[in-house]
Amino acid sequence: MVLNNIKPAMKIRVAIYIRVSTLHQVDKDSLPMQRKDLIAYSKLILNTDDYVIFEDAGYSGKNTIRPRYQDMMEQIRTGAFTHLLVWKIDRISRNLLDFAQMYQELKELNVTFVSKNEQFNTSTAIGEAMLKIILVFAELERNMTSERVTATMISRANTGKWNGGRVPYGYKYDPEEEDFLIVANESNTVKLIHDKYEELQSLVYLARYMNEHGYRTRSGNEWSPPSLVIILKSWWYCGCYEYNKRKAGNRQKLKNESEWIMIEDHHIAIISYDQKERVLAILKGNKRFATEHNLYVKGIHVHVFGGLCWCKNCGKKMTSTSSNKNRSWQYSKYLCSTRRRSLTKCRGRSTSDPVLGEFIFNYILNMLNAQKGFDSIHSPADLQDALLTGDAFSDIKSIDQEELNDLYNILSSSVVGNIYGRSFNVNKAKKNDEVQSSLTILKAEKKKLDRALDRLTNLYLYDDMAISEKDYMTKKTEIETKIAEIDEKIGIVNKNSVDNSITDEEFVDKASTFIITQKLTNRNYISYKRLATSVDPKILYMFTHDVIDYIDIYNGKVQRIVFRNGLSQTFIR
Repeated sequence: MVLNNIKPAMKIRVAIYIRVSTLHQVDKDSLPMQRKDLIAYSKLILNTDDYVIFEDAGYSGKNTIRPRYQDMMEQIRTGAFTHLLVWKIDRISRNLLDFAQMYQELKELNVTFVSKNEQFNTSTAIGEAMLKIILVFAELERNMTSERVTATMISRANTGKWNGGRVPYGYKYDPEEEDFLIVANESNTVKLIHDKYEELQSLVYLARYMNEHGYRTRSGNEWSPPSLVIILKSWWYCGCYEYNKRKAGNRQKLKNESEWIMIEDHHIAIISYDQKERVLAILKGNKRFATEHNLYVKGIHVHVFGGLCWCKNCGKKMTSTSSNKNRSWQYSKYLCSTRRRSLTKCRGRSTSDPVLGEFIFNYILNMLNAQKGFDSIHSPADLQDALLTGDAFSDIKSIDQEELNDLYNILSSSVVGNIYGRSFNVNKAKKNDEVQSSLTILKAEKKKLDRALDRLTNLYLYDDMAISEKDYMTKKTEIETKIAEIDEKIGIVNKNSVDNSITDEEFVDKASTFIITQKLTNRNYISYKRLATSVDPKILYMFTHDVIDYIDIYNGKVQRIVFRNGLSQTFIR
């Protein structure tokens, strides 16, 4: 089956893609059979020995998230292949939308798609229709299989049979008896969780109590509010088996109650129904109180520094939460995840947008002003004075000397582009040297192979006794394969070193950087609150994440900023 015609003058180079869904098939005949058939097809029908095999073993065809498939498509986009050859269409995908997107991309790239087993030509209208019909039935088969599995599992659940999954905390499963047994120490912890929650009426306080008294989850981790609420909400601990309550693909949403399967007295209970109802009433009351007092923020709130902050007191990443919505400015708070679970494990304080924003943006402003006025800076000490200008840095004694010297030397070299931005890269010169070195080596190797191919051809043409035709063809194919591989490597190196295209995401990043830079121009101080309330928070988020790699926080204050261009600044208090 051929999807597109290519120009006859083009040298054919084939990407062979093979896939099986299970590792069991790899060990049998499926992968070797596909490989053997497609290599033969490439040689005999497409008349070429120039092929590369891409193999995904043990990956489903329900989507295209497969490592070798993605590698293959990346190389196809660079023009490395003229043909894509598969054993059957469903080796690419059983999903109609995924295949349609790939097919459209191949057409735009003028790459021919060939399926060995579906022998029809899609250059005609009837052939195109037949292709789509095959894909529709392939997807229908997958959906019907899924429905059969779901129906079987619902039928088992209706008779009280366990459909597998993680055994709830407090129990263990006996496969021979098909029954659940209580784990004594875990069941005591389950009782304590319910009793203490009735007393404390707070998930955060309950997590702290459990962790500070040495209680751990089954996997040995500390308790957290989410792990506790799973136990507190579950009717399983009353001996009730629940199944088919939540929607597939979105476990946060419940199905219609008529679809639920609830079997009481399914196994031994740990908690009484009365206590469970009291606990659920407290949970519901806390949620209602939080909603009425705007403690739960509805809608999307952008955490400008979310994901960038690390607690240097304990080394854990900090989590983000929103301030009270009733405030005139709703900003973000950043808390140590360890401290939230245990006050004794980490003494690190939280921080917030007003603290971080004032420090970070004024430091970037000072960097920008120091770069513009570098003619008046004559030493690292002068540079430090310029960088620590402003009330936001009043408690900073100095900047790490080595990092300060590095910044001074970089500014002395007449940097092009903002010093804090990714347009300037500390390692860029080194990277360019490495690229040029790689290209030089590859080109020299290619010249060597070209000369070897010329000598081989001359030997075959002008010396009848030197080499047989069979040996000549074998050696010629070997050399041409190596030349093609080097051409591919040269193309990849060039693509990585110079890429003039720009993605939508890169455009947005550049636009956000431009907008913020305009806000920082010709200023000696910037009020972060005024900036945050006058600029879309998404722009602030994109700017900070574009220029900053991470921020170390010690006792609620900025200790170190590491920029994405390789610069870092450590502050000594």
